[in-house]
Amino acid sequence: MPALAVADALRTSGARVVFVGGDRAEADLVPRAGFEFRRIPVEGLDRSNPLRAIRAVAKSIAATFTAWKMIGRLRPAAVLGGGGYVAGPVGAAAVLRRVPLVLTEADSHFGLTNRLLAPFASKVCLAFPLEGRSAQRYIVTGRPIPPQAQDARVARERFGLSDEDQVVVVVGGSLGARSINEAALEAFADDSRLKVIHAAGERDFASLDERPRGANYQLFGYIDSFSEALLAADLVVSRAGGSVFEIAAAGRPAILVPYPHAAADHQAGNARWMEQAGAATVLDDGALSGARLADEVDRLLADPPLLAQMARASAAIARPDATGAVEAELRAAGGE
Repeated sequence: MPALAVADALRTSGARVVFVGGDRAEADLVPRAGFEFRRIPVEGLDRSNPLRAIRAVAKSIAATFTAWKMIGRLRPAAVLGGGGYVAGPVGAAAVLRRVPLVLTEADSHFGLTNRLLAPFASKVCLAFPLEGRSAQRYIVTGRPIPPQAQDARVARERFGLSDEDQVVVVVGGSLGARSINEAALEAFADDSRLKVIHAAGERDFASLDERPRGANYQLFGYIDSFSEALLAADLVVSRAGGSVFEIAAAGRPAILVPYPHAAADHQAGNARWMEQAGAATVLDDGALSGARLADEVDRLLADPPLLAQMARASAAIARPDATGAVEAELRAAGGE
């Protein structure tokens, strides 16, 4: 999603953008956004299974050769690496072709791909300040996000909400978060006091949609204009991935439930960033239940001054210029 935000800004100003990716979410999201998409066969490194790790390394070597040929044909001015394992072969091929490489790190943990490629990059754009990453090639830009909705009244109207409604938005990511999905339904399915907008993710949507819930509970698999949902919210319940930057951009207080198995526990780091700023409270995934979530939501909604203070803190840590900053670094690396 950060790469799509930068790509959209580049396209708006006349650049041709080509994505290279694997078979995950990008294979659907990128063509849907109207960009060229080139697929390469590559997979993540499984450190717990030696055979799978060897297979992943072999695929990465083959993918690097594929990317090397692709870059030779496309002759890009610069290459942007998004930090995932697909970026490894493409970034390596850019270095071998002497094409300027810019990297982005969207989380509070510097991933393996970026650690390997950073010494060869023209610039590394960080979402958060990271210890030991303060040399000249590192710059803290924030995490690029899509253009955000600005009119809260219009956003509420889209979801059939009034100004007087108390609205909780629940989201776990594009695939979903089963613990949050289950806790939210348990907590709010029959709650007539609240209006709930729940983006459950495509994986769990069909089974959740069969469960009983009241008329105040709107369940979606995926919300296209996610920023409108955030703008309609009084409070957001979310994982602590890249969505924390969109929550901050909307200036919304949050209850964050970090995914406990994220690489290097980076979601816990993301959540601490918002918590330390006073913009969020953090719940442990292992202790999450419908009753626990309902209690925390009730506690915050019952204290409007605290909620307003959290909203101001959230807006204060937003980086609305992140997309433009990364675009500028990429253009500079490409010679513009």
